[in-house]
Amino acid sequence: MSIARSPLKRVTNPSASRSAPASPAARIVDSVTAAIIERRLMPGTKLSEQKIADIFHVSRTLVRQALNQLSRDRLVTLEPARGAFVATPSVAEARQVFQVRAMLECAMVRSLCAQITDRQIADLRAHLRDEAAAVARTDVPGRTRLLADFHGVLARIGGNEVLAQLLADLLSRSSLIALMYQSSHSAAHSQQEHERIVDALEQRDPDAAAQLMASHLAAVEHNLHLDPHTADLSAALLPVS
Repeated sequence: MSIARSPLKRVTNPSASRSAPASPAARIVDSVTAAIIERRLMPGTKLSEQKIADIFHVSRTLVRQALNQLSRDRLVTLEPARGAFVATPSVAEARQVFQVRAMLECAMVRSLCAQITDRQIADLRAHLRDEAAAVARTDVPGRTRLLADFHGVLARIGGNEVLAQLLADLLSRSSLIALMYQSSHSAAHSQQEHERIVDALEQRDPDAAAQLMASHLAAVEHNLHLDPHTADLSAALLPVS
């Protein structure tokens, strides 16, 4: 199986995940995470324990375990007497997530240039073809997942499970941030930037790869609406003369 087609998900114990099916709570965590990444669950959505229990045919105790894990991952907010909601990340949190991603991912592609194989480049090219096809057919959930998973694929290629897990969590939070602040960075633009990053990796050029990754992440962050104007009440309510 090509790594380029592996889904983005949380992996707390990679060796165990290959030998045993996911627990019911883990399946709920993965499903909610995927729904956020693919823009099927919006920030602020209430997550009813009973409804989730009915969907997955499990007890509410197992649902609570999953929601507690999602809360620790900052994807869900638990509010006393009100329940669980898809998180609504703040502007400060959004900026911090992209700052950490830039530090990790620029270092990651530098390191990859020294170890990436021709087979791994071919796998990345296959992933890029899937991205381009999803963009061309306007498959919004598919392209959103594939564009996010490109970064996860890079982390997994390096073989550093700690980095892969950290980045998976950051990517999930990035997807939620993009939903909250509605990025205007087009999918086609992101896909083209991914192509250029893989070109630099194929050339084993660490400076170019790091610069392209930094530019890509900066462009995504720049196109988020993180600086909303605070409306003046008079200006908002009085008609323009």
